[in-house]
Amino acid sequence: MNLSIEQFGDIHLHAASVRDWSQTYCQLTRGSLQTSLLQLSGQRFQIFRELINQRVVQNGEAPSGRICFAVPLAVPGTARVQGREADESSFFVLQGGEEFMFHMPTGMDLLSITFDQRAFEQAVGSASRPEQVQVLLKQPVLRIPAARLGDSRRRLLGLFEQAVISAGALDAETEAWLEGALMSELVDLLAAPECDMRQRHGSSPGSYIVEKCHRLTVDDRLNPPSVGDLCKRLRVSRRSVQNGFRSVTETTPINYLRCVRLNGVRRELMSTRGGDVSIGDAAAQWGFFHLSHFAADYQELFGELPSQTRRADGATGRPTGKASALV
Repeated sequence: MNLSIEQFGDIHLHAASVRDWSQTYCQLTRGSLQTSLLQLSGQRFQIFRELINQRVVQNGEAPSGRICFAVPLAVPGTARVQGREADESSFFVLQGGEEFMFHMPTGMDLLSITFDQRAFEQAVGSASRPEQVQVLLKQPVLRIPAARLGDSRRRLLGLFEQAVISAGALDAETEAWLEGALMSELVDLLAAPECDMRQRHGSSPGSYIVEKCHRLTVDDRLNPPSVGDLCKRLRVSRRSVQNGFRSVTETTPINYLRCVRLNGVRRELMSTRGGDVSIGDAAAQWGFFHLSHFAADYQELFGELPSQTRRADGATGRPTGKASALV
């Protein structure tokens, strides 16, 4: 078993430290960022808990050959997973290799578990209602009765905390038992009679607009589109774009897309050495050509000037500045 307990002051360092996930995090709210990441990995499964004190959007691809679950421990606001609204009574599912976009509200606390796809399918085969489980697994966001989900949440968290405490003494047999216990809990939750297998939660129009605008901005980073350009390309009204962003991101499209671009510059700075890529060049790659305005926006979002951002280590080529405790 591999255990790590880490804390970060930067969302990109946090994202890069989540094992086996290909994903990007963007900080959307202003101020000092603080996160914690507690991970436990076995041969065929991974369980981790992450807590982030700022509003963040995640996008990327779930690990290939895995099935991924997430149980919210605290959702002080509304989350959006694959365009579906989610709260503390929700349960999230991602298939291996699936692209995703996840809007996390400020202060969200999340427990995530991934399993080998084939191993989990075998566990589903022995469930009391395997057909119901298979149907529910096709939905990225599931609504579970509060009492039932609360009981399962407590048991999953208890298994995780017990494993963390005894991680150094976990042998192969105990690891296999833990994997089986986690799988059994999740399969039983999905097979419970009170879970409605007919539930369908479609993606909202606002989420579609936000996701398309996000991707268009990232894909054409040198020439970031204006709101008017986005309206034309999506064939929607300016009011629809404004309302979509307000409902999903709780901010304006201009501010959201600026934050996405500022995060892109920050990732570029942190992954390169100062002698290789200048601040001006990194900013220009994301469509910022007025450096004084760029620096002011950067400082307002991240609490530091671009010149204060730590660059990649010359030996490893990786970002520096991670505060962590490894066990």
